[in-house]
Amino acid sequence: MESFQQEMRQMAYNSKHMETKQILLLEAARNGAPLFADALTRKGFEVEVVRSGEELLQRLPEMRPRVVILNVPSLRSSGKRICRLLREQDTRSPLIVILPQGQSAAGYPAHIHLHLPLTPRKLINRLKPFLDQGGGKVVQRGPLQLNLETRHVHILGKTTHLSPRLMRLLQVLMENAGQVISREALFQQVWETSYAGDMRTLDVHIFWLRQAIEMDPRQPRFLKTVRGVGYRLDL
Repeated sequence: MESFQQEMRQMAYNSKHMETKQILLLEAARNGAPLFADALTRKGFEVEVVRSGEELLQRLPEMRPRVVILNVPSLRSSGKRICRLLREQDTRSPLIVILPQGQSAAGYPAHIHLHLPLTPRKLINRLKPFLDQGGGKVVQRGPLQLNLETRHVHILGKTTHLSPRLMRLLQVLMENAGQVISREALFQQVWETSYAGDMRTLDVHIFWLRQAIEMDPRQPRFLKTVRGVGYRLDL
């Protein structure tokens, strides 16, 4: 019981101290241009929005984002100078530039150039390869992100460090998101044994995992119990 309480306290500490942002977005709400911050947030991405190039360059070294996005049509300027200064300050962060319809991408040193009209779904599809990069070390399903190297799980602003067994359990569930996995099959894949006689260990680990990824573990939104069968991760 004491070790269980210690693990719960550690999870709470990690959740409080390990929050990170995925995306740094320059979006200034000018000229009636389409905005993407709300759509990205609703899809579970962690987004830091800045309103000027100066603010972007100030926040960049503090955040070290996974991706930087410039919504050029929302700015007062062409955004070329901001783009150039950004590349001079940081050559590593992937950069996506959104441009007005028909505008040339010349003068915008970016990894990806997208043009209006642009749907949030298309933007997300171009984002994902950058967020999933790392030689398969990061697994992302919906708002849930699992780093297989650091064993951190991140969801909706909450970050928790997992034990190796919990990480493997979550990895299997994420790889089969939306599908019901029987308790026996889940036990065999995670514990790598054909013996599945005692399921209490699995039940305890499911409880711990809900503590890590659910806002309210007593009313789980993501990790569902399918009575008489097993579990399903809904994302």
